[in-house]
Amino acid sequence: MTSPQITLTARLSPSALDTRRGVVRLHREVLDALGLRQWDAVRLTGARASAALAAASEDLPGVILLDDITLTNIGIVEGSEVVITPVTVAAARAITVAGSRLASTSLSPQTLRLALLGKVFTVGDAVSLLPQDLAPPPDADVIAARQRLSTAIGMTWTNELITITSADPNGPVSITPSTVVNWRDGVAAVEAVPSGDVVVVQQIEAPVVTAMSTAPAETPIPVTDLVGATDAARKLAEWLDLAFQRPELLRRLGAEPRLGALVSGPEGVGKATMVRSVANAADVRIVEVSAPTIAALEANAAATQFRAVVAEAVQNTPSVLLVTDVDALLPGTNPPPIATVVLDSLRGAVNTPQLAIVATTAHPEAIDPRLRSVELLDREVSVGQPNEHTRTELLRVIMRDVPTESEVDFGSIAERTPGFVVADLVALRREASVRAALRQKDSPEPRISSDDLAGALETVRPTSMSTSDNLRTGDLTLDEVGDMVEVKQSLTEAVLWPLQYPDSFARLGVQPPRGVLLYGPPGCGKTFLIRAMAGSGRLNVLAVKGAELMDKWVGESERAVRELFRRAADAAPAMVFLDEVDALAPRRGQSSDSGVADRVVAALLTELDGVEPMRDVIVVGATNRPELIDPALLRPGRLERVIYVPPPDSDARAAILRSSARNTPLADDVNIDDVATALDGYSAADCAALIREAALTAMRESLEARQVTNAHLQKAREAVRPSLDPAQLASLEAYAKSR
Repeated sequence: MTSPQITLTARLSPSALDTRRGVVRLHREVLDALGLRQWDAVRLTGARASAALAAASEDLPGVILLDDITLTNIGIVEGSEVVITPVTVAAARAITVAGSRLASTSLSPQTLRLALLGKVFTVGDAVSLLPQDLAPPPDADVIAARQRLSTAIGMTWTNELITITSADPNGPVSITPSTVVNWRDGVAAVEAVPSGDVVVVQQIEAPVVTAMSTAPAETPIPVTDLVGATDAARKLAEWLDLAFQRPELLRRLGAEPRLGALVSGPEGVGKATMVRSVANAADVRIVEVSAPTIAALEANAAATQFRAVVAEAVQNTPSVLLVTDVDALLPGTNPPPIATVVLDSLRGAVNTPQLAIVATTAHPEAIDPRLRSVELLDREVSVGQPNEHTRTELLRVIMRDVPTESEVDFGSIAERTPGFVVADLVALRREASVRAALRQKDSPEPRISSDDLAGALETVRPTSMSTSDNLRTGDLTLDEVGDMVEVKQSLTEAVLWPLQYPDSFARLGVQPPRGVLLYGPPGCGKTFLIRAMAGSGRLNVLAVKGAELMDKWVGESERAVRELFRRAADAAPAMVFLDEVDALAPRRGQSSDSGVADRVVAALLTELDGVEPMRDVIVVGATNRPELIDPALLRPGRLERVIYVPPPDSDARAAILRSSARNTPLADDVNIDDVATALDGYSAADCAALIREAALTAMRESLEARQVTNAHLQKAREAVRPSLDPAQLASLEAYAKSR
């Protein structure tokens, strides 16, 4: 008998409770139609097949809610169709998995089994370590699993993914307490398990020093391949050479032959990779410790682990002690009790001959200032954000050993990846490889094409960008904005030119504008213009409504402003879009909020023209109440270009109506120009709403309607009224004349 199947539209699940737990949501009617009970397994077929647990949803019957990992596992994007069928799941006798070096060297098979209990999957699936705690099996201990994962990996354990490389039997399987779990290629795993105040180090399969001290499993890349980090690598190599090979020279010149260095740079830019490569080129052993992993342990256990790592480095000179993400262990504010122990251990080790201490951080401003004292890390080097040329060279290196089509243009891909660092480009390669593999399953010589890389850009975002404040532009460009010729030209000159043609400004000896203020009546397309401009310039956009940065706690609002601009610098070239900027920067001295707004304005002014100038970052504010903004924000050097976005005239309304109706079949009796002429007082949003309402009017008459007629548009005008306020328009026009 053939199993029932239903085709549904994939939607990304909005629930954080379901994320990365191997659960999909189906409407109860769909569950009944498939003969399923809640928490039964289903087969999901897109570009490839996978399996998941099905739970009930109150969403539309034609929709299936999935998380991002499940979408990737079945090789589709949101909005695609998925075929759902019931499936029988076998208990796995054995599985083999692959994962990151951190996971494979830190997690024992026992802990891995705990994390996978209650999930179903197929070979080739990516699986999160987050336990399936929505409907855990009777033998699952979710709390113990979380504790052991956190102890072994640290705070980043929730982001780890593993890949199922083989299963016995083949097909959809589930993990039981008797399943044999192995790492691929027999990778060793060492796990720290708390036992009172002492950490017991459990050894699995192969001996290593400690859970926190391991040499890289893979061979470090050659220094010549460190595209974008060559200057930093050269400096570090010179320092190592002086400290290890020429100590007498330093002593004769009055300097101690020791080395403590801090390497800073955006997350994922390759700081630790650079240190490993330089140490390998100098034939120096490297002892590595992950600060977030140490910080996740109980204080006594963390101190014991850290002392053990330092002792290992001291006993095996010449060596480099590499502390990654040191800000997690030694934060600048509220340092933990272990901070004193860590600093004392480092002070005792830094003077050891033939031992260098190197720490990495993405937040140099957030580390304990004692770490940067003259007796510890007295030298600093930075690995910068890759520009377009560097990204092109990085792509060539990353894709060097990957078969690609001859038509792949790395320069074009680099142009479309603003803000991407090395880790993001590697993720891009992985996603493109998955797409190419799905497309060429039976090809004897599969290759990655330009379409695979372009498709990967739809799902891979820069590490520096979060989904919470990332403005999605789609494929929108300024060419699709009707009318507004002067406004578009002003925005192009003030926003796009400084980012696209910095050499022209330098050649003429002028500083480009740092910010722009867009103002105009509500609904006239200010946000739409921002999206179109970001699409035209291929910019990363961090969009924040002004009030979102306000916090009642002292110092938190200022910190949020600093963090916003730091993330924009990491994602450069980028645009910071401050919607409703009048709420963020009102006139100082007129608020009754204990000075919070005044301090935020001061922080914003400092970021705009402080001691450290912004590079490749443009600030754009939008408001319909420009008279409420603090005047200091609008002087030259800040939001110096003030651009009025007027209400649409007849020609602009016609262009907006045509754009809104491009997918709506209009009857022959509809004359867009005549309709636009009659819509005096309508904003751009009103015009778009009119088309929508006219289509709904046609549907009310008949659900089989195929056209929108002029009568439908006239009927829609009764429901959609003009929203522009004449008094507000007069006030804004007077303000525009005064500027």
